[in-house]
Amino acid sequence: MDLDTLLSFEWGAMAPEFIILGVITLLTLLDLFMPKDIDRRILGWIGFAGILAAIVFVVLSYFDEGGVTSILFETYRLDSFAKGFKLLLLAGSALVMLMAVSYEPKEGLKEYRGEFYYLLLAGTLGTMFMASSGDLITLFVGLELLSLSSYVLAGLRKKNLKSNEAAMKYVINGGIATAITLFGMSYVYGLTGTTNLLEMQQVLMQTRAGDMQFLLMMAFVMMFVGLSFKLATAPFHMWAPDVYQGSPTPVTAFLAVVSKTAGFVIIARLFITLFLMTPAAEGQNSMLFSLKDMIAILAVVSMVVGNAVALRQRNVKRMLAYSGIAHAGYLLVAISSINLLFLFETMWFYLAAYLLMNIGALAVLQVLTSKDDSEDLSQFAGLYRRSPVLAVLMSIFLLSLAGIPGTAGFIGKLGIFVGAITEPSKAYVLASVLIATTVISYFYYFGIMTQMFFRPAASQEKITVPVGIWITVILCALGTIALGIMPGLALDFYNGNLDVLKDFFAPGR
Repeated sequence: MDLDTLLSFEWGAMAPEFIILGVITLLTLLDLFMPKDIDRRILGWIGFAGILAAIVFVVLSYFDEGGVTSILFETYRLDSFAKGFKLLLLAGSALVMLMAVSYEPKEGLKEYRGEFYYLLLAGTLGTMFMASSGDLITLFVGLELLSLSSYVLAGLRKKNLKSNEAAMKYVINGGIATAITLFGMSYVYGLTGTTNLLEMQQVLMQTRAGDMQFLLMMAFVMMFVGLSFKLATAPFHMWAPDVYQGSPTPVTAFLAVVSKTAGFVIIARLFITLFLMTPAAEGQNSMLFSLKDMIAILAVVSMVVGNAVALRQRNVKRMLAYSGIAHAGYLLVAISSINLLFLFETMWFYLAAYLLMNIGALAVLQVLTSKDDSEDLSQFAGLYRRSPVLAVLMSIFLLSLAGIPGTAGFIGKLGIFVGAITEPSKAYVLASVLIATTVISYFYYFGIMTQMFFRPAASQEKITVPVGIWITVILCALGTIALGIMPGLALDFYNGNLDVLKDFFAPGR
């Protein structure tokens, strides 16, 4: 590539990524040369400011009426899909960074605190590339940047055996998932002769050969199974509870929200682009429609297993891990319904709601477990007497996770339910399982509330809440209530600024 070609690209499209990359470089150098006695929390605040700057540039891109921008020969796309989900990814990372600044485990984190911040940003950068990928190579690079950063973050508490176990299990399961995903990608590349997603789509639309159909089905299954590990959907979820439990709490929040959101982003980008308009062997118009039963089965298993096993958990992090498996199942209901009028909007809104309620709940948990490093359910006993405000805020997050009316979680589940029962899917069984498993979830969510309001506290000591945690939980609570009472705020923003269906398959300029 000559210099003139390189300079001809519209590099402004990548401004948010360049900001995050610049901040990562800055934090790395500062951490290297700063005297060891200086508190590294200042690096976290710099990282937080960098994320806010990236959010500003993403929002400014909404005012660009030039359509889809693509650079580097369609390997990077800035379309409505990328803009919408980058906003979620960056917002989640900003809240996680606030948690990380306030995080102080029992054994301390002074030696590794600098690494904590720039590895979180590196993972965020990987998710942003995944959202804007127009090519298998770019997509895989983003996926691995997220994965490698997450492996190190999970084991950052080097003197903690549970953290060591979490990192080991995550590396092994993540490596297997990556290998399976890459194997599936290699089939599609071999059949099409290109790694560009839109070019692949054009080739696949023309194919009806039986042999190629079988190989495409193999590719679909392998890629979906590999990415299901990343999403922690059942039965590929066994790593999640141990990793969530052993990881530092901000890392748990990052894996539960930002990484999971990125997983659904990559599934939407990959499978809808490649398989929605690929003809199926049985004469159906779409291979994605012909294989939606497989996605539906994973959705049902995830909802049932996640909620059923969560009932038996005493460790709140493990409980939230199984809850996350169930929520991944709810989102798979939306994907298996393949109702394009609702799909992107429903996914975007539900992931926004999940971001707020899950990060908020984990932020409260971080405060309660900072002293003795125990995440047992008994930590919430008597919380209303020790800190009424914290108890009320936690109740808001739990009610939203349970899907109670008046919260963002209810509107999110309602959107998935409506999408499932309307044309063309009419997935009444999936909708019924969604409702039934949601009712099951009330038992363990309300069990935490019972501890907070009706159980005596083991200690009457007042709880000290760091500034970063206060900002996080208040923002999350306000967002959860606002999206529950006035969902139009988010939906009007989405519909007014993002034309995902038009942009998703459009070539870049």
